[in-house]
Amino acid sequence: MSRATMQVFRSLAEIPSGYGPTVAAVGNFDGVHLGHREILSAVAAEARALGGRAVAVTFEPHPERFLRPTASPLLLTPLPERLRLLATTGIDAALVLNFDAELARLTPREFAQRILVNALGLRSLHEGRNFRFGKHAAAGIAELTALGAEFGFAVHVHEAVHARGLEVSSSATRALVAAGDMRRARWMLGRPFAVISRQALGRGIGTRLLVPTVNLAAYGELLPAFGVYVTRLKVNGRAFQAVTNVGNRPTFGEASFCVESHILDFEPIEIGDAPVELEFLLRLRGEIQWPSPEALKAQIFKDVARAQRYFRLAE
Repeated sequence: MSRATMQVFRSLAEIPSGYGPTVAAVGNFDGVHLGHREILSAVAAEARALGGRAVAVTFEPHPERFLRPTASPLLLTPLPERLRLLATTGIDAALVLNFDAELARLTPREFAQRILVNALGLRSLHEGRNFRFGKHAAAGIAELTALGAEFGFAVHVHEAVHARGLEVSSSATRALVAAGDMRRARWMLGRPFAVISRQALGRGIGTRLLVPTVNLAAYGELLPAFGVYVTRLKVNGRAFQAVTNVGNRPTFGEASFCVESHILDFEPIEIGDAPVELEFLLRLRGEIQWPSPEALKAQIFKDVARAQRYFRLAE
């Protein structure tokens, strides 16, 4: 099978009989950050050497969303984006398991035997040292290694990856994004944090004030802290420099949450219902309620000047 296209299996029944041998990693892979990429790179390299297939086993919904719905985190990457990013790591396939009561009840041994051994024909598994699995997350690396010895698959343990002195993890990256720290979040992800949505109809305020604007439709996962950001907006194969406000736009009366991007290098383009990707590059300031639209307009000029300087230096 060509490694140019990643297959996606959404149940064990979709996996062809005799699909193995496989080399795999199991995880939520939220963000597909540098730590995930290191593990998946090792999976792909070993699969090539073995003449087998490289597989990422992941879950939908996120287990925390099923087990603790009121306390589950907003995600860096919803499933479609997670799969798109996984496809860039060199693996052959992603197995997306529906995380439900039945899956949650599987003991560690049942999970290893039914999914890893019987369905995937596993020969080798790569995991981080903090990996937990099975009912109540009862098992860790020691139990996994024992199951590997029983069922005939190797277990490779990866230490945490560090980026500029920071330990990379999905939870740490989510905390950075939630705080608006796009620079450190980028260190962990190895790319700018981005959201993909659609255009929504806005109130047209930004257009009347200064420049053309794009408002994103409602987005149900993680967004940066309220504030103003230097961003890059990508749509229909084109990229635009932008300044984006995340927040309630309090200057204009009744609060109304939006993600509103002011395009700096605007050229007419038909967006329609096309996907819009918004990369967050730098936080300029927090959201402020200005005394008047004129005061806001003056601040927008300052924000634009800082953003333009950012892009000049980046080039």
